Amino acid sequence: MENITQFEKTQLRNTFWKYVTLNILSMIGMSCFIFVDTLCIANGVGNNGLTALNLVLPVYAAVNGTGLMLGIGAASRYSMARGKGEYEAADRAFSQAVILAVTAGVLFMLAGGIFTGAIGTALGADDSVLRELVPYMRTLMLFSPAFLINNVLVSFVRNDGNPQLSMAAMMSGNMSNIVLDILFVFGFKWGMFGAAFATGLSPVISMCVLSLHFIKKKNHFKYQRSHLKIKEVTGIVLLGGASFVTEVSAGIVILMFNFVILDIGGNTGVAAYGVIANIALIAAAVFTGIAQGIQPLVSRKYGEGKYKEVGYIRSHGLILALFLGTACCVGGILGRDFLIRVFNHSGDYGFWQTARGGIETYFLAFVPMGINVVASALCAAKGQPGPSLLIAMLRGVVLDIILVMIFPRLWGMEGVWAVVPAAELLTVPVSIWFAAGRKSSSLHKHASL
Repeated sequence: MENITQFEKTQLRNTFWKYVTLNILSMIGMSCFIFVDTLCIANGVGNNGLTALNLVLPVYAAVNGTGLMLGIGAASRYSMARGKGEYEAADRAFSQAVILAVTAGVLFMLAGGIFTGAIGTALGADDSVLRELVPYMRTLMLFSPAFLINNVLVSFVRNDGNPQLSMAAMMSGNMSNIVLDILFVFGFKWGMFGAAFATGLSPVISMCVLSLHFIKKKNHFKYQRSHLKIKEVTGIVLLGGASFVTEVSAGIVILMFNFVILDIGGNTGVAAYGVIANIALIAAAVFTGIAQGIQPLVSRKYGEGKYKEVGYIRSHGLILALFLGTACCVGGILGRDFLIRVFNHSGDYGFWQTARGGIETYFLAFVPMGINVVASALCAAKGQPGPSLLIAMLRGVVLDIILVMIFPRLWGMEGVWAVVPAAELLTVPVSIWFAAGRKSSSLHKHASL
């Protein structure tokens, strides 16, 4: 096994911090626009708007999760292929991802445009909430192709050695969304439509910035006309599956929590949960930034057979996730009253009381969450989808579903808030097991995809 010289270690450390820092900033920027979106709706529309926003989140999560799955899965194949000198395979990964993104985007757009009311009703919206939900969801879903294609391009530009442009594109889209949110909701008085339109324009602006990578001819990948190939599509889906599960499971959990909370705390409880879930996205964005930052490095080093360098990146990524997770937990709990006050424009005491208790318990999840997100990304970046999917499924679907059926029955709303921290904590041993490099032949049978 190779040794790492001090010079190589210094280079690797500098590259690690460059990629991770840029991606954390990008993801925080994205979560900030969601935060501002929530803030604008809270103060410009009211509690029914907040409830509608929270009910739509699972649908948005499905769109965004599909884009992340295709982008990260295909980009991982791209980096590993280039590390092995297989340049045609690298180009095919990009081409397949584009075809899949366009196809999925059109399907989402049609479904969201035609069946908006039925989807809203199925998500639990009553008539008063449905009036706010329909224009928001219909407008947002029209931009589905843009969301998916942007996710693919962001991932490939980052893996193509240009994380600065990838960050600039995401930040440009996010910052424009914040400005347009304020303009459309408060300036033009467009309400929920304005908030959705501002969000939909974000990936369009991001893609305009990403086009510089091609205009300046810095791209090492290009689109090749080809048909979808089952084996390559399967490889992309498996390697990006953990990202999809992580994103979509958040939507599933939100959906399940919405139904449980509607029964316990009504629309006020759902609105409070919507605020907590959106604030929590900022912390989750930090961990996603670490995961997306180390992915190109791990994929490339793993493809080149430099396993000690992979280990170096792994240990630094996990330690950083634990440190930042603890900081987010402590900071959020200490600043809970300020955070609630920002959203509680009407001074609703029931809203304040519900949200305060939620933050104190829910935010404990941030400490183990970072370890799980980074461990799952590490496995996917090495072409090991089995462990990656297992971690994502445990923390995001399986344990949440089991616990949400038990905890609220025992402790009411406090039980609801405790579900996510408990699920994350119970997943940590599995994450550490696989992050440490232990193997399971059944889980690694697709590692060569």
